[in-house]
Amino acid sequence: MSEDSSVLSAQQREGRKIDIPFTEVVGFVVRRWLDHPSLLAKTLAGVFMATLADIATPVLAGRLVNDISQHTAGPGAVVDKALLALRDDATLMVTGLIVLGLVGLFGRRSSYIGISHLTLAIMQRIADTAFARVQRFSTDWHANTFAGSTVRRLTRGIWAIDTLDDTLLLLIVPEVLVLLGTTVVLAVRSPLMGAALGIFVVLFAWLSIVLTLRYVAPTARAANAWDTKMGAAMADAVTCNAVVRAFGAEAREEKRLHRVIRGWRGRTLQTWIRGTNSANLQALASLGMRMLMIGLAVWLWWQGKAGPGDIAYVLTMVFLIQGYLRDLGQQVSQVQRAVNEMEELVAVFQREPAIADPVKPEALNIKRGEIRFEHVRFCYPGQKKALYENLDLTIQAGSRVALVGPSGSGKTTLTKLLQRLYDVTDGRVLVDGQNIAHVRQSDLRARIAIVPQEPILFHRTLAENIAYARPSASREEIEQAAAQANASSFIERLPEGYDTMVGERGVKLSGGERQRVAIARAFLADAPILVFDEATSSLDSESEAQVQDAMRRLMKDRTVIVIAHRLSTVVELDRLLVFSQGELREDGTHAELVAQESGIYRRLYELQSLEG
Repeated sequence: MSEDSSVLSAQQREGRKIDIPFTEVVGFVVRRWLDHPSLLAKTLAGVFMATLADIATPVLAGRLVNDISQHTAGPGAVVDKALLALRDDATLMVTGLIVLGLVGLFGRRSSYIGISHLTLAIMQRIADTAFARVQRFSTDWHANTFAGSTVRRLTRGIWAIDTLDDTLLLLIVPEVLVLLGTTVVLAVRSPLMGAALGIFVVLFAWLSIVLTLRYVAPTARAANAWDTKMGAAMADAVTCNAVVRAFGAEAREEKRLHRVIRGWRGRTLQTWIRGTNSANLQALASLGMRMLMIGLAVWLWWQGKAGPGDIAYVLTMVFLIQGYLRDLGQQVSQVQRAVNEMEELVAVFQREPAIADPVKPEALNIKRGEIRFEHVRFCYPGQKKALYENLDLTIQAGSRVALVGPSGSGKTTLTKLLQRLYDVTDGRVLVDGQNIAHVRQSDLRARIAIVPQEPILFHRTLAENIAYARPSASREEIEQAAAQANASSFIERLPEGYDTMVGERGVKLSGGERQRVAIARAFLADAPILVFDEATSSLDSESEAQVQDAMRRLMKDRTVIVIAHRLSTVVELDRLLVFSQGELREDGTHAELVAQESGIYRRLYELQSLEG
C-alpha cells in the first residue's frame, strides 16, 4: 500500500464513487433555468440581440468595401453623381454599423443583468435545498461523512453553477448562433464556402467535445475527488485541534495534510496540462480553418467569382469565426470542468433521505407520553442479524425508566427508534397510541427532549443555545430555565453573561457546564418525554451533584428514559429494564433485580460496587 493511500484510507471509506453522466448534470441545471422563465427569457433575448448584431456586422462591412471599390472616375457630372451615391450609401452603411454596435452593447448588458439575477436565484435555491436535504440524511450517513468534505462538495458545486450559466448562456449559445448564422449567410453568397465552413464547424465541435470528455474530464474528476479529500483532512485536523495539541502532534498532522495536498497537486497539474494540450490542438485546427477559408476566397477571386467586397466580408467573417471557434473550444472545456465540480452536488440531490415523512402526515397528539413497542423487529442497515426480534415493551406515562445492560445490548438503539432516527424493520412504535411512522419527524422530535452524554453546542451565545429548543422564548424564560438547570450561577459570572459565545461545539465551557446548558435547553423544550443518555458519566463529583439535582427537577411529571452505565445513578428510578444482545432480559425495580441471585443486573451492580 502506498503512503498516500494509507493516509487517506479514512477519507476513501467515507466517499463513494461519483459517476453522474454529463447530460444528467446539464439537465439538472436546465431544469433550474426553467424554474425562472422570466429571467431566462430576459437573458436569452439579450444574447440573441447581441448575436444578430455580430452576424450582420460583416455583411454591412463587406457591402461598404464593395461600394467603394466599384467607384470609377469619369466626366465631371458622372463623377459627382457617383460620389453622391457613394456618400449616401457609405453614410447608410456606417450608420448601420454604429447602430449594430449599440444594439450589440445593449443586448450584452441586458443579458449580463438577466443572468446575474438568474444565477443568484438558482444558487440561492440550490443552497437552501441542498442544506435541507443534507440535514435530513440518515444518522449513519452523517457518521460516515466528514463535515468538511460535505461543505466543500456543496460550495464547490454551487459556485460551479455560476461558471456553467455564464459559459452556456453568455458564451456557447451566442457562439453557436454566430457559427450557424455566418454559415448560412456565407452559403447564400457562396455555396462552396458555406459548405466548407459548415463541415469544418461540425468537425471542430466534434474534436472539442471528444478532447474534453475523453481526455480532460477523467483527470478533472480525479482532481475534484482529491479536492474533497483535502477539505475533509483539513476539517478533521482543525476540529480535533485540542487532541493534536495535547499530544504535541502538530508536525505529524502537517505532514499528513502535506501528503494529501501533494496528491491533490499531482491530479490538478495533470488536469491543467491536459487542458492546455486540448486548447493547443483546437487552436491548430482553428488556424487550419482560417487558411482554408482565405485560400478559397482568393481562389474564387482569381476565378472572377468574388469581388473586393466579398473578400472583405470573408476576411472579417473568418477572423470573427476563428475567435468564436477558439472560445468555443475553451468553453466546452470550461463546461466540463464545471460539470465535474457539480457531480457531487447533483449526487446529493439524487440521494433520498433514509427516513421519509409520510405523504399525508397525521397531526401529532402527545399529551401523556406513554410509549409502546409492539412486536418490533429491527436490523441495522448492512447487517444480517437483527438486534431486536419481536420486542414488546410498554413504558407508562409519567414513569421513570432506566435502560441497563452491557455495551451493544440495544439501549441506545431503543431511543433512536423512539426518535425515528431509524425505521423499525417490522412491528411499530406508538406514543400515546399513535404510530410515530404516521407523523412528521420534526413534530415527533420536538416532543422528546434529549440530554446526551456529550452535549453539542453551537458557536453562538449561551442564550441562543438554551433557546434552541424554543427560539421564541423570552430572555426571562431563558434565565428561568438556566436557574432550574443550576446553570445561572456560572453564566452570570461570565463577563458577557448570557451573550457569551461558547466556541465551536461549546469548547469554551467545561463538561459540567455544557451538561447544565443542555438540561436548561430541555427545561425550555418542556417536552412530555425526556431521554438522558448517561448524562453524568464524565463529570466530576461537584458537577455531577449539580447536574443530578437539575435532572430530578426536570424529571417531574414527565415520561423519563435514562440510559445508564453507572448503576448508582438509577437506583431511585421506578423501573429498570435490563437488555442483553437485543433482548429484554430483566424488568423490575432496583430492589427486585438485586434480589435475583443469578441476574444480569445484580452481577453488573456488584462489579461496579467492587470497583467503587
